[in-house]
Amino acid sequence: MKRLALIAACLLALAGCNNNQGGDTDSNAVATTAIDYTQVAIPAFSADSAYAFVEKQLSFGNRIPGSKGWEKCAVWLTNQMGRYCDSVIVQDFRAVLWDGSAIPGKNIIALLNPQAEKRILLAAHWDSRSWADHDPSESNHRSPVPGANDGASGVAALMEMARIMSAMRPSVGVDFIFFDVEDQGAPEWAPSHDETNWCIGSQYWSNNRHTPYVSYAYGILFDMVGTSKPRFTQEGVSRYFAPGLVDNLWAAAQSLGYGNVFLKESTSEILDDHYFVNTIAHIPMVDIVQNNGDISFFEHWHTVADDINSINKETLRIVATVAMKTVYGDFPYEK
Repeated sequence: MKRLALIAACLLALAGCNNNQGGDTDSNAVATTAIDYTQVAIPAFSADSAYAFVEKQLSFGNRIPGSKGWEKCAVWLTNQMGRYCDSVIVQDFRAVLWDGSAIPGKNIIALLNPQAEKRILLAAHWDSRSWADHDPSESNHRSPVPGANDGASGVAALMEMARIMSAMRPSVGVDFIFFDVEDQGAPEWAPSHDETNWCIGSQYWSNNRHTPYVSYAYGILFDMVGTSKPRFTQEGVSRYFAPGLVDNLWAAAQSLGYGNVFLKESTSEILDDHYFVNTIAHIPMVDIVQNNGDISFFEHWHTVADDINSINKETLRIVATVAMKTVYGDFPYEK
């Protein structure tokens, strides 16, 4: 399974990796800093705007790679991010799925402050899953997932951040990356499972970076950040590779009164895009990802009910606010 259990390959990598080998920074490079985040100025995040970005993505239908809805959404994402950022790169690739079929993929990358020497990554996946293999009704297991929370929520939060950050620019450069073919791993009913069939877009980007000689201070991944019952824990891969960044993000959340949303609770490793960014690209990246504990990630994960009703505007605002407080706090806004 993608995220619910400890993955053998992940455990082996973690056990054998005491230091970042040949990466942009070592795993402890992002150290905790004593910042009064309540005093850090950030642009005003519009939860209504972010919610509208979720609705717009869903309006295209399923964003399954290669589908008409996927093609239309890619054009819209590219155009919108081109309005907010200085340049946009579309990274085309081919992906081979668990069943041997080949599909197209597009990583959409938007650059803000491209000339800034110090850069960070803010990422989410924009594809929606082909199979609702966790749906309560077995008849839906081969139906596509709308992907409102699992996919569209992270993209929407980043789009609104790009929109407002373009008007109040941080001194750091920001690369917004929408990874593709993240959620097309083998369904539960498949005869075999291979963890590398997940997160194919981030694997491709990590091996074929659009800026191969640029170093990144850190990255933040947004996954399933729109549920009405938000619960973000300190996930194991994030904690291992980027402990200082985890501490900074959770300290910002605590200082803003969101300690009941960003819990200081260490939880098991999961396989998500950040795993490959950490292990292949060697960029310390933290995953802000919903963790419901006993019922997987959220109630409608990988079901046909992951629609607009899964989205809570306030959760989108909280997550984006915490991330921006961290970005602007570490790299103060310069007029």
